[in-house]
Amino acid sequence: MNTVENTIQTTPGYRKNALGHLIPESKIKPIDLARDALVQELVAKAKTNSELLASFKSQTFADVHAFVQLSAEQYDAQIGGKKGNLTLFSFDGRYKVNVAKADNISFDERLQAAKALIDECIADWSRDSAPEIKVLVQQAFDTDREGNISTGRVLGLRRLEITDERWQRAMKAIGESVQVVGSKQYVRFYERVGDTDQYAPISLDVAKV
Repeated sequence: MNTVENTIQTTPGYRKNALGHLIPESKIKPIDLARDALVQELVAKAKTNSELLASFKSQTFADVHAFVQLSAEQYDAQIGGKKGNLTLFSFDGRYKVNVAKADNISFDERLQAAKALIDECIADWSRDSAPEIKVLVQQAFDTDREGNISTGRVLGLRRLEITDERWQRAMKAIGESVQVVGSKQYVRFYERVGDTDQYAPISLDVAKV
C-alpha cells in the first residue's frame, strides 16, 4: 500500500503515535496497523486527486479565457482586465459551463457608526415598531463562530423602506463602508435534464457525488 509522502519512520521497528511518542511496532495491534495502512493509502489517493482537480481548474480557466479572446478576435476586439461572468453552451444545448467571479466584501469602521444610529432608532421605536423589524435588524449584526458579520444580511437592511433620517444616515454609512478586499473565480458544469429546459450540476464535490 502507498503511504503519504511526509510519513517518515525515523527509527526502524517503531512508529510515532498521535502524541509524538515512538511505539514499537511489535506492541501495536494488527488492526491498528491495518487501519493506519488504509488511511495512508486513501489519503495518498485523495491528495493525488486534489492535485488533479487543481490542475483541471487552472486549465479550465485558461481554456475559457483563450476561447473568449478567440471569439473577440472575430470582431477585431481586444479584451483586457479581469474576466467577468459568462456561460458557454454546447452546440446541442445539452451542456453548459458557467464561469463566475464573486467579490469578497468586508466593512470598514463606518459600519460601527451605522450600528450606533440603528440602535438609536430601535430604542426610540421600541414601543411602536413591529417585533419582526427588531429581530431582522439584530440578526443582521450577529457574527458567526469566526466573528464575521454576514454581508448579505447587513446589505439587506438597505431594502427596508424606513424614512427616519437617522436610519437613512445609517444606510448611507453602510453603503460607504463596503470594501472589496478580493475576488474569486468559480467554474461550474451542468447537464440538461432530459428534454426539459432545466440543468443539473455535474458535481466535483466528493460529498455530493
